[in-house]
Amino acid sequence: MEHGDGSEVRREDRLITEEPLEIRVRAGSLAPQRAWVTMRTPGHDFELAAGWLVNEGLAAPAAIAQVAYCTDADLAPEQEFNVVTVAVAGTTVLPHRHEASSTGSSACGVCGKDSVMEALATRTARPWSGPRPDASVVRRLPEALRDRQTLFARTGGVHAAGLADADGTLSVVREDVGRHNAVDKVVGARVLAGEPPAAACLVLSGRVGFELVQKAAAVGIGSIVAVGAPTSLAARLAAEAGIDLWGFTSAGRTVRY
Repeated sequence: MEHGDGSEVRREDRLITEEPLEIRVRAGSLAPQRAWVTMRTPGHDFELAAGWLVNEGLAAPAAIAQVAYCTDADLAPEQEFNVVTVAVAGTTVLPHRHEASSTGSSACGVCGKDSVMEALATRTARPWSGPRPDASVVRRLPEALRDRQTLFARTGGVHAAGLADADGTLSVVREDVGRHNAVDKVVGARVLAGEPPAAACLVLSGRVGFELVQKAAAVGIGSIVAVGAPTSLAARLAAEAGIDLWGFTSAGRTVRY
């Protein structure tokens, strides 16, 4: 029921789906380990799992051998597509913060990082050395991202992330109820396509928190462009990582930090 100024209208509304995704990691011949459980919007689950592993510094892009839904016989039917197993080359040992009890909401993404230096230590790629967008290109990016936010257009309930070239061309865009999930999905899309996840620019539909800069630093992103504001720790990490950080971006203005 929609309530307006003295009126009530009954109408259908569309809500974005939010369900848990359990990510398991199988290293070599070892049994799969539960690494993380996050609340996400179903879709592009393999990209989410692959991108999360790379962004967390648990696997290099080339080490990801296979991603598949889990086929355990004891899974209930409703769990069938909510558990993903990633096979990685080598013998990855999950650190304490990714043991079986680890869970996250759709708003969580920092995953235990407690210092700038520790966050930078997860970097799996060299810092971006190519061209980066200038202010005139930066101001065009939020609108370009918005044009490809199909789930947001229908529900108004999701965040978006996109990777762009220095000239503003978006190569991949993903949406999710979680801001950090959207970033994991765009990185995972590049990884599973056999392409390097580094890019000139990461475009975000909302604010910039520490954990999103950490993910960008991990794969060698050159710039972050956001519609909203950065936090103080996000700005500090971006400066330490050599990432150009732009906030409050619209067609008319942007602020570089």
